[in-house]
Amino acid sequence: MTASEYDRCVDLYSDNLYRFVLKSLRDEEQAKDVVQESFLRLWENREAVISGKEKGYLFTIAYRLVVDQIRMRQRYVGGEQVLINRGSSQRGEFDNLSETIERYLDLLPPIQKSLILLRDYEGYSYREMAEMTALSESQVKVYIFRARVTLKKYIGDINDIL
Repeated sequence: MTASEYDRCVDLYSDNLYRFVLKSLRDEEQAKDVVQESFLRLWENREAVISGKEKGYLFTIAYRLVVDQIRMRQRYVGGEQVLINRGSSQRGEFDNLSETIERYLDLLPPIQKSLILLRDYEGYSYREMAEMTALSESQVKVYIFRARVTLKKYIGDINDIL
């Protein structure tokens, strides 16, 4: 990979990568750090990265860094997850629907949350997500299915939120 090819990768993928990481971590500074570290690792391993696979490599690195960050947070918080009472999503508590969905996404395990973000927010195929996460396509489908079932359980009827 040459410097101009690397610059092209930065231009093409930095915004999507940043959005994915920011949605996962909800911290702008940490998201910037993860994106920068991902591109740094791409440059350091530029000889080993197959031409045309730069995007998958970047998202794989970012995904792993996000999981590491989430694990570090849980370690310092004590690993406790606060469960939101389904009845607490009454009208007026949340400013809008997207905020409500984001709060429920935060309750999912990191792998499920990342896969939902990659599939539904970024539009990646199951095959691309499998390559990024080192899972099989069937595992990706199972995690996404479980995440959607969990979200449906948390959210309930969409009309209750609106």
